[in-house]
Amino acid sequence: MKNNKSWWLILSVLVIAGIMGILIPAGSSGFDDPNLVAGDAAWMLTATALVLIMTPGLAFFYGGMIQPRNIISTMLQSFVAMGLVSVIWVIVGFSLAFGESIGNEGYGIVGNPLTYFMFKGVNGGTHPDLSPTFPLALFAMFQLKFAIITPALITGSFAGRVRFRAYMLFMVLFVIFIYAPLAHWTWHPNGFLRNWGVLDFAGGTVVHMSAGFAALAGAMYLGKRKDFHREFKPANIPYVLLGAGMLWFGWFGFNAGSALAADSVAALALMNTNTASAAAMLTWIFYDAAKGKKPSGMGAAIGLVVGLVAITPAAGFVDVGSSIFIGVIAAIVSNYAITLRTKSSLDDTLDVFPAHGMGGITGMIATAIFAKDVGLIYGELTTFLYHLLALVIVGIFTFGGSYVMYKITDLIIPVRVSPKSERIGLDISQHAESYDFEYRKA
Repeated sequence: MKNNKSWWLILSVLVIAGIMGILIPAGSSGFDDPNLVAGDAAWMLTATALVLIMTPGLAFFYGGMIQPRNIISTMLQSFVAMGLVSVIWVIVGFSLAFGESIGNEGYGIVGNPLTYFMFKGVNGGTHPDLSPTFPLALFAMFQLKFAIITPALITGSFAGRVRFRAYMLFMVLFVIFIYAPLAHWTWHPNGFLRNWGVLDFAGGTVVHMSAGFAALAGAMYLGKRKDFHREFKPANIPYVLLGAGMLWFGWFGFNAGSALAADSVAALALMNTNTASAAAMLTWIFYDAAKGKKPSGMGAAIGLVVGLVAITPAAGFVDVGSSIFIGVIAAIVSNYAITLRTKSSLDDTLDVFPAHGMGGITGMIATAIFAKDVGLIYGELTTFLYHLLALVIVGIFTFGGSYVMYKITDLIIPVRVSPKSERIGLDISQHAESYDFEYRKA
């Protein structure tokens, strides 16, 4: 009965949000805005759809890696982000990330939550700073897809042992208190990291580093699985390959769409994205083979995703030759990081920090080295030093802040499931569903 009351409370909040949506008008349509460029709008519509498909792709990617008894729960944790974060983004998330900056000129910390509260003023017109040639509403939707996948990425670190209600609460706290401020620092015209010259073309810092450090905090906070030392085989390698393919496909919108125009920068970002991913996939396979392992579908899938992660902050700032190097070095770094993790007592179930965290860090540093005109190889030291400083700040903020969010969540709803629920699997214990008939008898 206590659990039912909590669900009724959550439902009541959603109903209240719906009522507020009726009472707060969005404002003028802006469809006759003379600054609208049809080609840019068409491309951003396409890119937005491409980025959304990455989250179902992530669900297959993670779902195929986990034990059969946890496939549905693991995939649902990605799918539910598409619903929950979408509503939070409309209510207050977009305002916190891209609203009128709270902070001194050039040192913005977070957006005013009332700027676009309930998407007031988010319409079909352009915005001079955020979306100069296409609708602000489209920019808001494009950025929403980044906010959706970030907490979904985190779930791989605690797969198989997290309570579903607690995860949803953590996701709300993470988006509001971690993701939105970080996006404001990095992408808002008044954000302090942006004004320091820190480069993050499409989310290497905002998405992948933040998810990686939050995943590390989650793995540490929840502790090891009961069967941590018992090796398990992935449930479905074809799922992993399917998910990786969907991620690669959607990532063209993720990176090329971040040019915010149908132009040569978007084409450069697309080319670099494909090249880095291809180089990383091959490097992962060859590196495994050099260590005496057989080339594997799992290795190919992880490698290509690591390449995608690493090129993300640099996609529109470097040339194609640099993208090959970034893919190669990121694959080696992440592969080695996973090897170290397997020898430790850290239970990051699906290696989120070694893959996404270390991939994001590698990409961030590489961006500071190879970015055209301002990179270290062009003799510019300032960008490189600011990137190192940003790495420290973002690491502390996202790891420490996420750890606090786990603690707050745990005080409200216990984060970890019971040993019995963990043993029979989250599919049955949390959702009363099962991927494998045999687990219905558990």
